[in-house]
Amino acid sequence: MTFLAPHRLWLLIAVALLAVAYVMVSATRRRYALRFSTTPLLREVAPRRPGWRRHVVAVLQLVALCTLVAAYAKPAREVTVARERATLVLAIDTSLSMGADDVRPDRVTVAKRAATEFVRNLPPTLNVGLVSFNGVATINVTPTLDHELVADAIEKLELGKATAIGDAILASLAALETVPASEDGRPPPARILLMSDGENTTGTPVEDAVADARLAGVPIFTIAFGTEVGTITLPEVGEVDVRVDRETLRQIADSTGGEYFEAASFDELRRVYEDIGSSVGAEKEFREVTDEAAALALVTAMIAGLLSLLWFSRIP
Repeated sequence: MTFLAPHRLWLLIAVALLAVAYVMVSATRRRYALRFSTTPLLREVAPRRPGWRRHVVAVLQLVALCTLVAAYAKPAREVTVARERATLVLAIDTSLSMGADDVRPDRVTVAKRAATEFVRNLPPTLNVGLVSFNGVATINVTPTLDHELVADAIEKLELGKATAIGDAILASLAALETVPASEDGRPPPARILLMSDGENTTGTPVEDAVADARLAGVPIFTIAFGTEVGTITLPEVGEVDVRVDRETLRQIADSTGGEYFEAASFDELRRVYEDIGSSVGAEKEFREVTDEAAALALVTAMIAGLLSLLWFSRIP
């Protein structure tokens, strides 16, 4: 809870002074009444009433005033809301190294499963696109609200030679350009989520692609997927180590204002996707709740008036 106009809370000092004045007046009345406590006539003309009832009404009135001041200061509560027109491009590595079985049954099968689950759980107002990359980068699906279309495209991905991470970033930026700008000309909020298990071996240098992403103001979230013991068997070469190039992926995220993650199993990859989904699909904002505070003040004041009417036959 916060206040959009906190300077107005200074009015609470006036309420506090009013409370002090009430205490002082009550004490004065009590001392005055004690002077005549032995006078029989006082009992006749001023029947004794339970004093605590008067204090209950006064306290409720002070609470109502405090709540009204809080309402005047524009209270606001933090809420989670969907990011309208936000766009996410999912870039998935489909190089031959994704066939390594250090993640059972193999990297690509686990990656597809986690990615489709991730896409299907995204907010319906989020535009999602898909880019796959091996030796070349391909825009499989331009950003769309049809998340099932993206999930189906992920299931159909096939592996190929080499790894062009730089080209994948450029293809993702090109996919984002297909989303129309808002009425004021500003592009929609966008992010790229790039998952890879290898190092850049061909195509555009990663540094050049990162520079373009930085210029466009698009953060790149990266996932290093796989273990240190992954291997694949190539017909002409034999067994080849396919370790994850974590440093490059970390630099991509750091240089563009994104975040870097690591995953070495389906459960870890799913948790990473959940963390990313909560940040790209929604955002925190403060919403004013003045009406709620004013309603509380009104109810409190009405209760004070009702009790005063029942106990003292008058409304204060």
